[in-house]
Amino acid sequence: MPEETRTIGYICPVCGQTVIAQRTAFQLCAGDSVLPCPCGKSELSFRQLGDRCEISVPCLFCARDHRAVCANDGLLRKPLLALSCPASGLSCCCIGEEGQVFRAMEKLEGAVDKLRLDDQTDSRGAFLDQVVMGEVLAELKDIAARGGVKCACGAADYGVKVGYSSVDLVCGACGAALRLPAATQDDLAALCAQATLTIPGKKE
Repeated sequence: MPEETRTIGYICPVCGQTVIAQRTAFQLCAGDSVLPCPCGKSELSFRQLGDRCEISVPCLFCARDHRAVCANDGLLRKPLLALSCPASGLSCCCIGEEGQVFRAMEKLEGAVDKLRLDDQTDSRGAFLDQVVMGEVLAELKDIAARGGVKCACGAADYGVKVGYSSVDLVCGACGAALRLPAATQDDLAALCAQATLTIPGKKE
Protein backbone atom coordinates (compact mmCIF):
# COMPACT_ATOMS: atom_id res chain seq x y z
CA MET A 1 0.00 0.00 0.00
CA PRO A 2 1.57 3.32 -1.06
CA GLU A 3 2.28 5.88 1.64
CA GLU A 4 -0.17 8.78 1.88
CA THR A 5 1.09 11.95 0.21
CA ARG A 6 0.13 15.61 0.45
CA THR A 7 0.43 18.17 -2.34
CA ILE A 8 1.84 21.59 -1.42
CA GLY A 9 1.74 24.75 -3.52
CA TYR A 10 2.79 28.41 -3.27
CA ILE A 11 3.91 31.20 -5.62
CA CYS A 12 7.50 32.40 -5.26
CA PRO A 13 7.52 36.14 -4.44
CA VAL A 14 10.95 36.56 -6.09
CA CYS A 15 10.63 34.91 -9.51
CA GLY A 16 6.82 34.62 -9.63
CA GLN A 17 6.64 30.96 -10.60
CA THR A 18 4.20 28.49 -9.05
CA VAL A 19 5.92 25.87 -6.89
CA ILE A 20 4.02 22.59 -6.43
CA ALA A 21 5.47 19.44 -4.87
CA GLN A 22 4.41 16.32 -3.02
CA ARG A 23 5.56 15.19 0.39
CA THR A 24 4.73 12.00 2.25
CA ALA A 25 3.07 12.10 5.65
CA PHE A 26 6.33 10.80 7.12
CA GLN A 27 8.36 13.60 5.50
CA LEU A 28 6.01 16.24 6.92
CA CYS A 29 5.81 14.87 10.45
CA ALA A 30 9.20 13.24 11.01
CA GLY A 31 11.02 16.54 11.44
CA ASP A 32 11.64 20.02 10.07
CA SER A 33 11.63 20.33 6.27
CA VAL A 34 11.63 22.92 3.49
CA LEU A 35 10.13 23.26 0.01
CA PRO A 36 12.45 25.56 -1.97
CA CYS A 37 11.64 27.35 -5.20
CA PRO A 38 13.87 26.17 -8.09
CA CYS A 39 15.17 29.76 -8.34
CA GLY A 40 16.75 29.28 -4.93
CA LYS A 41 15.53 32.61 -3.56
CA SER A 42 12.51 31.56 -1.50
CA GLU A 43 11.29 28.53 0.42
CA LEU A 44 8.31 27.29 2.36
CA SER A 45 9.30 25.66 5.66
CA PHE A 46 7.72 23.23 8.13
CA ARG A 47 8.83 23.14 11.78
CA GLN A 48 7.52 20.34 13.96
CA LEU A 49 6.19 21.23 17.43
CA GLY A 50 5.07 17.86 18.79
CA ASP A 51 1.51 17.26 17.58
CA ARG A 52 1.49 20.62 15.76
CA CYS A 53 3.45 22.12 12.90
CA GLU A 54 4.54 25.72 12.27
CA ILE A 55 4.42 26.62 8.58
CA SER A 56 6.34 29.64 7.29
CA VAL A 57 5.23 30.85 3.85
CA PRO A 58 6.87 33.50 1.65
CA CYS A 59 4.08 35.82 0.46
CA LEU A 60 3.88 37.22 -3.05
CA PHE A 61 1.34 39.88 -2.07
CA CYS A 62 3.02 41.70 0.82
CA ALA A 63 6.63 40.44 0.43
CA ARG A 64 6.67 39.13 4.01
CA ASP A 65 6.79 35.62 5.45
CA HIS A 66 3.57 34.48 7.13
CA ARG A 67 3.62 31.93 9.95
CA ALA A 68 0.76 29.69 10.98
CA VAL A 69 0.54 26.80 13.43
CA CYS A 70 -1.81 23.92 12.68
CA ALA A 71 -2.42 20.46 14.11
CA ASN A 72 -0.58 17.66 12.30
CA ASP A 73 -3.91 15.85 11.98
CA GLY A 74 -5.31 18.76 9.95
CA LEU A 75 -2.12 19.01 7.92
CA LEU A 76 -2.43 15.36 6.89
CA ARG A 77 -6.21 14.89 6.72
CA LYS A 78 -7.91 18.05 5.45
CA PRO A 79 -8.83 17.93 1.73
CA LEU A 80 -7.50 21.49 1.40
CA LEU A 81 -5.67 23.65 3.92
CA ALA A 82 -5.20 27.22 2.64
CA LEU A 83 -3.11 29.83 4.47
CA SER A 84 -4.05 33.43 3.65
CA CYS A 85 -2.22 36.75 3.56
CA PRO A 86 -3.88 39.02 6.16
CA ALA A 87 -3.24 42.11 4.01
CA SER A 88 -4.76 40.86 0.74
CA GLY A 89 -7.05 38.07 1.92
CA LEU A 90 -5.67 35.86 -0.84
CA SER A 91 -4.20 32.41 -0.25
CA CYS A 92 -0.41 32.28 -0.14
CA CYS A 93 -0.08 28.52 0.39
CA CYS A 94 -2.28 25.47 -0.30
CA ILE A 95 -1.79 22.00 1.19
CA GLY A 96 -4.00 18.98 0.64
CA GLU A 97 -5.30 16.54 -1.95
CA GLU A 98 -3.66 16.89 -5.36
CA GLY A 99 -6.76 17.88 -7.33
CA GLN A 100 -7.91 20.39 -4.72
CA VAL A 101 -4.47 22.04 -4.53
CA PHE A 102 -4.13 22.29 -8.32
CA ARG A 103 -7.60 23.92 -8.60
CA ALA A 104 -6.81 26.35 -5.76
CA MET A 105 -3.46 27.27 -7.31
CA GLU A 106 -5.06 27.88 -10.73
CA LYS A 107 -7.51 30.26 -9.07
CA LEU A 108 -4.67 31.97 -7.21
CA GLU A 109 -2.67 32.37 -10.44
CA GLY A 110 -5.73 34.09 -12.00
CA ALA A 111 -5.86 36.57 -9.12
CA VAL A 112 -2.11 37.21 -9.42
CA ASP A 113 -2.43 37.81 -13.18
CA LYS A 114 -5.15 40.38 -12.52
CA LEU A 115 -3.00 42.12 -9.92
CA ARG A 116 -0.09 42.33 -12.36
CA LEU A 117 -2.36 43.70 -15.09
CA ASP A 118 -3.82 46.30 -12.73
CA ASP A 119 -0.31 47.36 -11.68
CA GLN A 120 0.78 47.72 -15.32
CA THR A 121 -2.21 49.93 -16.12
CA ASP A 122 -2.18 51.78 -12.77
CA SER A 123 -5.78 50.70 -12.26
CA ARG A 124 -5.54 48.88 -8.94
CA GLY A 125 -8.56 49.94 -6.92
CA ALA A 126 -9.94 49.39 -3.44
CA PHE A 127 -10.75 45.76 -4.32
CA LEU A 128 -9.10 43.11 -6.46
CA ASP A 129 -12.29 43.01 -8.58
CA GLN A 130 -14.75 45.83 -7.95
CA VAL A 131 -17.63 44.10 -9.77
CA VAL A 132 -17.19 40.75 -8.01
CA MET A 133 -16.94 42.43 -4.60
CA GLY A 134 -20.12 44.43 -5.25
CA GLU A 135 -22.04 41.33 -6.29
CA VAL A 136 -20.70 39.29 -3.36
CA LEU A 137 -21.85 41.99 -0.93
CA ALA A 138 -25.27 42.14 -2.62
CA GLU A 139 -25.66 38.35 -2.41
CA LEU A 140 -24.53 38.39 1.22
CA LYS A 141 -27.18 41.04 1.95
CA ASP A 142 -29.85 38.81 0.37
CA ILE A 143 -28.75 35.78 2.43
CA ALA A 144 -28.78 37.89 5.60
CA ALA A 145 -32.25 39.28 4.79
CA ARG A 146 -33.55 35.68 4.71
CA GLY A 147 -32.01 35.05 8.15
CA GLY A 148 -29.40 32.81 6.58
CA VAL A 149 -26.36 33.97 8.58
CA LYS A 150 -25.71 32.48 12.02
CA CYS A 151 -22.86 31.35 14.25
CA ALA A 152 -22.30 27.83 15.56
CA CYS A 153 -22.18 29.32 19.07
CA GLY A 154 -25.89 30.11 18.74
CA ALA A 155 -25.61 33.89 18.34
CA ALA A 156 -27.22 35.72 15.44
CA ASP A 157 -25.38 39.04 15.90
CA TYR A 158 -22.42 39.49 13.56
CA GLY A 159 -20.33 42.15 11.84
CA VAL A 160 -18.99 42.38 8.30
CA LYS A 161 -15.34 43.21 7.59
CA VAL A 162 -14.64 43.96 3.92
CA GLY A 163 -11.09 43.31 2.71
CA TYR A 164 -9.26 43.66 -0.60
CA SER A 165 -10.33 40.28 -1.97
CA SER A 166 -12.53 38.76 0.74
CA VAL A 167 -15.29 39.47 3.23
CA ASP A 168 -15.16 38.30 6.85
CA LEU A 169 -18.30 37.63 8.87
CA VAL A 170 -17.38 38.11 12.54
CA CYS A 171 -19.63 36.83 15.34
CA GLY A 172 -20.52 39.59 17.78
CA ALA A 173 -20.69 37.13 20.68
CA CYS A 174 -17.70 34.78 20.43
CA GLY A 175 -15.54 36.65 17.88
CA ALA A 176 -15.22 33.70 15.48
CA ALA A 177 -14.92 34.60 11.79
CA LEU A 178 -15.95 33.10 8.46
CA ARG A 179 -13.95 34.28 5.45
CA LEU A 180 -15.76 34.52 2.11
CA PRO A 181 -13.42 34.88 -0.89
CA ALA A 182 -14.46 37.71 -3.22
CA ALA A 183 -11.77 37.75 -5.90
CA THR A 184 -13.24 35.92 -8.89
CA GLN A 185 -16.51 34.96 -10.57
CA ASP A 186 -15.99 31.45 -9.15
CA ASP A 187 -16.08 32.94 -5.64
CA LEU A 188 -19.36 34.66 -6.46
CA ALA A 189 -20.85 31.46 -7.92
CA ALA A 190 -19.83 29.50 -4.81
CA LEU A 191 -21.56 32.05 -2.55
CA CYS A 192 -24.72 32.09 -4.70
CA ALA A 193 -24.93 28.30 -4.32
CA GLN A 194 -25.24 28.59 -0.52
CA ALA A 195 -28.64 29.21 1.08
CA THR A 196 -27.13 29.73 4.53
CA LEU A 197 -23.77 30.72 6.02
CA THR A 198 -22.54 29.42 9.38
CA ILE A 199 -19.68 31.10 11.23
CA PRO A 200 -17.70 28.22 12.83
CA GLY A 201 -17.84 29.56 16.41
CA LYS A 202 -15.10 29.47 19.01
CA LYS A 203 -14.72 26.69 21.55
CA GLU A 204 -14.49 27.63 25.20
